[in-house]
Amino acid sequence: MGKMLHGCGEVENGRAIAPSSTPWRMPDEAEPHRCTWMAFGASGKIWGYEYVEEIQNNLAAIARAIAAYEPVKMLVRPDEYELAAGKCGADVELIVCPLDDLWIRDTGPVFVTNGQGEKAAIDLNFNGWGKKQKFERDAEVARFVAQQAKVTLINTDLVLEGGSIEVDGRGTAIITESCVFNNNRNPGLSKADCEAELNALLGLRKIIWLPGLAGYDITDGHTDFYARFAGHGVVVAALDPDPTSPDHAVTQRHLEILRSATDADGQKLDVIVLEGPTQIRPGYENDEFAAGYINFYVLNGAIIAPQFGDIQADRRAHDILTDLFPEREIVQLNIDGIAAGGGGIHCTTQQEPAV
Repeated sequence: MGKMLHGCGEVENGRAIAPSSTPWRMPDEAEPHRCTWMAFGASGKIWGYEYVEEIQNNLAAIARAIAAYEPVKMLVRPDEYELAAGKCGADVELIVCPLDDLWIRDTGPVFVTNGQGEKAAIDLNFNGWGKKQKFERDAEVARFVAQQAKVTLINTDLVLEGGSIEVDGRGTAIITESCVFNNNRNPGLSKADCEAELNALLGLRKIIWLPGLAGYDITDGHTDFYARFAGHGVVVAALDPDPTSPDHAVTQRHLEILRSATDADGQKLDVIVLEGPTQIRPGYENDEFAAGYINFYVLNGAIIAPQFGDIQADRRAHDILTDLFPEREIVQLNIDGIAAGGGGIHCTTQQEPAV
């Protein structure tokens, strides 16, 4: 990595040097939001024309559910504006923007704040999860959102996605190695250089690295399908109970790592297991179907989480999330169309923190 001019100061050898008096920090998702960003970006070329309407309906349902608690800003192609308006309703603000796809957790910026009440947005150089998919328009989404939010854009040489980063807002992050240290994103990157850059960008003091699983899905194993913070020192983690699944062994390994880990303050983590369903509704079954509850979204006053038609597993997930977030309402949605594409609710959202 060379030296470049960075949104929060100079960068040397890939490390962002934020002003010492105003270091940037990525807030915990549970901290107050100004709004949620989404993208009405389902494409028939990518998803298959027979599925697009269901994907759009899922996106609209998520947007409407969130809009009951906080503002939603939905990016939309100009030729789909009226369609999106009809599905999303008057409570969702539509903003015209060129799009390739809908995964704004990965294409959009990661927002950070500082102690001076300032906010900035980090462009993580989205490259289609290692150039696996068309991404020219989506590569510009982070910059576009920063402009719309009227905040400084922070640049970095790192290539990764928001879905691979989970933080507690207190200096600890959980990140999957399978995404960051992948030659399709950051060839030759050393762990030390990566940690220095992420520490400065996100206000981190400790990164807990999970191995993840490269090549199994298009993301190469994003953190937000494996482990999420649910309070100071509390992590909710996935376990794939199917011994024939490639995720079975890796989720077991993740639990071993998390149970032996401490956060940036030296506190041992309390790890809560949240197993996926054992069955799903008929109609969208495929090898990519993301049948897990970890990909929930935390917003002002609520948790938006999936349900898959497995009555016992759906109820168990509801009860666990209620225990973890007692002051928030748990709203479960059928997102089978989106799940069939390998994603979830968290993947379709990006929080902009309040300051």
